[in-house]
Amino acid sequence: MGLLDPFSSSSNDVVSSFANTQVDWKETPESHVFKADLPGLKKEEVKVEVEGGQVLQISGERSIEKEDKNDTWHRVERGRGKFLRRFRLPENAKLDEVKASLENGVLTVTVPKLPEKKPEVKSIEITG
Repeated sequence: MGLLDPFSSSSNDVVSSFANTQVDWKETPESHVFKADLPGLKKEEVKVEVEGGQVLQISGERSIEKEDKNDTWHRVERGRGKFLRRFRLPENAKLDEVKASLENGVLTVTVPKLPEKKPEVKSIEITG
């Protein structure tokens, strides 16, 4: 029988910590930029989609390592399982030009913005 560690997380807490992947969203003059830390994930394990016209969806899954019958696990703290995050994009998002990249465990999704429509000013000729 092993020693109990009152500070250790249950496996359910570990899975939910990965399921609640945190995402930063910043707006620049040209685009909306989303960044998520996804350490250890390959691009094949992550999906970036635009659904229903204005919703950006980021999802993926970190698999559980294959267990060898001869292995003895002392602690399992790294998050694993599925995650899904959804963001309603503003009206000015160029949905057909969304780009995503995964470098050094950081997913970056860039959503360009439509140029601001400036009100058209029409000069009226004054007669008389």
